[in-house]
Amino acid sequence: MSTNLISSGTTAREKVNLRTPDVMAAVQQQVESHYRSDIVDKVRRAGGIISVGDTTVRLAKQFGFCYGVERAIDLAYAARNHNPEVNHQIASLGIKNLTGKNKQADISELGPEDVVIVPAFGTELSIQQQIKDRGCQIVDTTCGDVMSVWKRVRKYASESATSIIHGKAEHEETKATSSRALGDGSGHYLVVLTLAETDYVCDYIRHGGDKQEFLEKFKGAYSPGFDPDVHLQTVGVANQTTMLRGETEEVQRRVRQAIIDRDGPELAEKTFRFFDTICGATQERQDALRELLNVPMDLLLVVGGYNSSNTSHLAEMGEEKLPTYFVLNASRLVSANEIKHYDLHEKREVVSHFWLPHGPTVIGITAGASCPNNLIEETLIRLFELRGISRQQLELAA
Repeated sequence: MSTNLISSGTTAREKVNLRTPDVMAAVQQQVESHYRSDIVDKVRRAGGIISVGDTTVRLAKQFGFCYGVERAIDLAYAARNHNPEVNHQIASLGIKNLTGKNKQADISELGPEDVVIVPAFGTELSIQQQIKDRGCQIVDTTCGDVMSVWKRVRKYASESATSIIHGKAEHEETKATSSRALGDGSGHYLVVLTLAETDYVCDYIRHGGDKQEFLEKFKGAYSPGFDPDVHLQTVGVANQTTMLRGETEEVQRRVRQAIIDRDGPELAEKTFRFFDTICGATQERQDALRELLNVPMDLLLVVGGYNSSNTSHLAEMGEEKLPTYFVLNASRLVSANEIKHYDLHEKREVVSHFWLPHGPTVIGITAGASCPNNLIEETLIRLFELRGISRQQLELAA
């Protein structure tokens, strides 16, 4: 598949295929040198288990970079390597965030000489248009699974069905999907995160209620002009692709039942729609962790970014079964008595003590879809160090 650098300036630019054999060969060398791990590769080939002394670590069968993230990284590196001018610019200025909490630059500062990389989870239509209006070159790395959701919510809008999106309203992917749910401008959406929120919506579908209370409860999570008395008559369920499949299926089941209770089963065939939009890689990682959790272990380490939705769900799954620590990287394993980890309930990094057991210990490790293998390796090395086993001993055992 090829991706183009696009300019919307008055003079059309030649479309550039980044995925040429020579460019991608160079890219692969760079990506592997930065993110690959010999130790992790060896452990995987050995069945995902490594034991040294009285310490055993089990890796989930699927973890780390998904195809969409790998593709996004490849294209980002390809954009840098395509021509010396772009490479020099990025080397001298660095890649800067244009949106989100870590925003480092403003779209209004951009011009035709700038390259904008759209991440794997996409971006909002309004932001995309602003970038085009600035005449920037665009490298779009949006994941195909995300684009499938966009196609579905656009279809809902064309059929005058409101998209009920299971996800986090503030997440960049959900924002991007919500913007597509508007269709030609007449569509609507409502974002629900929890089953409790879903039940509230279902009660409103069945019985109606206090409109102002509804709008206040979901403030920031619905489309402009959304009216629950009007726009919950015909609905379609979609989701942020990194949500737990079981939760999304339950959201779908409850909303469908509410529509049936209100309209009857025959009419509900026309007033309710659903499409499975869970990311395949997300599901693989959840299934692999579920399998790993069936094996007796003393604790689980989940490695990845604290703002990562798919990684957070892996940590949730672990917490249901055994002591689980959601860590950013190896540096959070401070000592055998102290670990810094993200608390999903307090929504902040906390410190726990006496986390690492004495004596024979079995530890599980998994990671989110945006976590590279080199971070897993560093975590693995640090973990064994805290158990008195050197990197050299670990490499010999792998």
